[in-house]
Amino acid sequence: MKQTIQLTVNGHAWEIDVEPRQLLVDVLRDQLGLWGAKRACQDSYCGACTVLLDGKAVHSCCVLAIAVRGHSVTTVEGLAQGDDLSPVQQVFVDHSAAQCGFCTPGMVMAATALLSENPHPSEAEVRHYLTGNLCRCTGYTKIVEAVLDAAS
Repeated sequence: MKQTIQLTVNGHAWEIDVEPRQLLVDVLRDQLGLWGAKRACQDSYCGACTVLLDGKAVHSCCVLAIAVRGHSVTTVEGLAQGDDLSPVQQVFVDHSAAQCGFCTPGMVMAATALLSENPHPSEAEVRHYLTGNLCRCTGYTKIVEAVLDAAS
C-alpha cells in the first residue's frame, strides 16, 4: 500500500507516493527523473548511487524512500547553480577525473560531503573517504587530485 511522503530534493519540495519497500534511488530516477544516482551494485558497495541526505553522503540504493520523509536530499543535478558547475564538479572537469563517467556523480557527491565536513583534507583522508565509491576505469589519481584541488 503506497504512502504519501513529503521531502525536499535539490531545494524543491515534493509530495510523492511511495511503496513501503521502495528505494530512494528508484524514487529519484523513476519518479523524479533524476538519473545522476546510478542503480548498480544494489548493496552499498560501489557508491554509484551516492546522494546527500541532510548534507551527509549516503548510498541511495540502501535507503528506503519512506525513511527520508521530511528530509532534504541533494543529487548531483542539484549541485550546479544554473549553468555554473559547483567547485567540485568543475575540478573534476579540469582534472579529467572521469573516464566513462558512470561513477562520477557518486564520486562528486562523496567529495562534496567530505569537503563540507573537512575543508582541508590530506591525501590519505581523501582516499579513505572515497573508499565507498568504486571506479573501474581510473587509478583514482586524477579523482584524488581533483578533490585536493577543490580543497585548496
